[in-house]
Amino acid sequence: MRPGIARGSYPERPQTSTGWLQQTTHALVGLAKTIAAPQWRFQQTLSAIKHYGRLFEKLKPKELTEKMLDIRLQLHQHGLTDDLTRQSFALIREIAARTINMRHFDCQLMGGWIMVHGKLAEMETGEGKTLTATLAAATAALAGIPVHIITVNDYLVSRDAQLMRPIYKALGLSVGTVTADLDAPARRSAYGCNITYCTNKQLAFDYLRDRILLGNDQGRLRLQLEQLHDKNARSGRLFLQGLCFAIIDEADSVLIDEARTPLIISRKANSCEEEQTYLQAFQFANTLENEMDFSIDPRQRTVRLSKRGSNRLAEMAKPIAGIWSGMRRREELVCQAISARHLYLRDRHYLVQENKVLIIDENTGRIMADRSWEHGLHQLIEIKENCEVTAPREHMARLTYQRFFRRYLRLAGMTGTAREVRRELWSTYALPVVKVPPNKPSRRREERPRLYSNKTEKWAAIVNHIQEVHLQQRPILIGTRSVADSEHLSTLLHERGLLHQVLNARQDTGEAEIVARAGAKGCITVATNMAGRGTDIPLGAGVAEIGGLHIIVSERNEAHRIDRQLYGRCGRQGDSGSYVSILSLEDELLQQHLKEPCRHLLNLLTRGPESAWQHIGLLAMRLAQSGEERRHLHMRRDLLQMDEQLGKILAFSGQIE
Repeated sequence: MRPGIARGSYPERPQTSTGWLQQTTHALVGLAKTIAAPQWRFQQTLSAIKHYGRLFEKLKPKELTEKMLDIRLQLHQHGLTDDLTRQSFALIREIAARTINMRHFDCQLMGGWIMVHGKLAEMETGEGKTLTATLAAATAALAGIPVHIITVNDYLVSRDAQLMRPIYKALGLSVGTVTADLDAPARRSAYGCNITYCTNKQLAFDYLRDRILLGNDQGRLRLQLEQLHDKNARSGRLFLQGLCFAIIDEADSVLIDEARTPLIISRKANSCEEEQTYLQAFQFANTLENEMDFSIDPRQRTVRLSKRGSNRLAEMAKPIAGIWSGMRRREELVCQAISARHLYLRDRHYLVQENKVLIIDENTGRIMADRSWEHGLHQLIEIKENCEVTAPREHMARLTYQRFFRRYLRLAGMTGTAREVRRELWSTYALPVVKVPPNKPSRRREERPRLYSNKTEKWAAIVNHIQEVHLQQRPILIGTRSVADSEHLSTLLHERGLLHQVLNARQDTGEAEIVARAGAKGCITVATNMAGRGTDIPLGAGVAEIGGLHIIVSERNEAHRIDRQLYGRCGRQGDSGSYVSILSLEDELLQQHLKEPCRHLLNLLTRGPESAWQHIGLLAMRLAQSGEERRHLHMRRDLLQMDEQLGKILAFSGQIE
């Protein structure tokens, strides 16, 4: 799996097309792997690791270094054999204990073993996945394989690399970090290390830049010849050493939640007429009437013009020449303008800061400062918010996460929430999921969900519940789905005189510090979905004895898996903790994803016995959530199929990505 004579200087898995028979066989193998998790087989491996560990404990520092060099040499010569991997795990465990005073638990050894064999380890929140990754990463790096440890944001990249650096240094391994603020030379240096910590976005875009540089001419011999006679050879300008071995932290977030959007490298287009066109489109959209001239589907985020609307638009556009003379193009532009007005909401889908429109990642609640919507949508939202209109952009290269991560020679990952999407992970990435038992039994307690007929009653109930739990001095974390909701709740808490912290896209710079303090006695934290993926919430003194951290979920997410991520902030590593869902029939999940007759029936039921309509309402919410999960699955499959089709067309035409 390492660069060299066999794999070339930029190794990656070749793209192959499969027929229906191969696809069917692949699906059956995946089903078998998900049913039969081979946890029982690990006991023999665990015993061997502990045996080697007892031998290494007795070694003096110099002797341990000599043993490390011997294992490294053997791994280089023989590769990742089972016995050498066990020795390496025992060595890393001993070095971790001596350098950072942390010795891997049995569950972490199991997680590392799963990942070094190219699988996804599902580990409970708080089980120490950062330390677990060192086992697979360092073992592969000792064998000479470049390793990418991929996580979801720059803070976790820097934090994890810094925490684990003493282990890697003691093993003689170099560690690099790639964050958004690095220039090109610094990036090349970081990717040139044995182990590189990076985010999925930075890594994928740097790979796309390499693809643009290589073009269609990536022959190994030609690249080697260039090095001999060209001081500015392409091989010296590449960022990555290839796609050898990746370990993805929060793998479901990266491989599933973010896989609905393609990655696109673009550049500013030279067109001064575009802004005027978007202004005209927005003016036309303002004159059209909802339900008369157009219809909106909030669930699909689509706009459709009626016959009347199409005719009215044609009449308004008739005096204008150029692009407005074509029916298809003018209707696409105006539908985008209607979407900007009605479907994309400030403080939910985007923020406006310093006269700029900044997209909010709906999966994490974080600002995506370097991203923009395509097909003129971003410019139309800027017009809507009276911001300076940015220049349109033209595409240079495009790639989906599905195709990108399938190009790794070996792919592994870890997360706390993967079982709901295990079949998709196998069918898309050939990544089997193996459940890892927790180090200590969970003491997390679920309270009965509460459902109210409208949002006003819901928010009042949430504030009352916060006040009640706060009297016990237990720390409370309230999860919201949008910036607007977090700020609305903050206002209500201020009115009650309850001191609290708010964490959303406006305050994302101090995320780790805010989340880390959320477990202190009496602390109240209001946060969007960004709250704490990858960040520990340690309990303050005396908190465990009074019940631990209490989580309040104010709205269901579009996937039950994301709800579980929030529940997992409490009750970590056997700590006490509890969570409750306080919801309403006016929540977005029901309003946008249930049909009108169903919503009307639910509203009628609220006049009857409370227990009956609450039970039916919660069932309807789960059904709506299941429907959304299926819809997003189809979106990801459609995107992958479209991307593969586009890849075939580009390959036939002789172009790249």
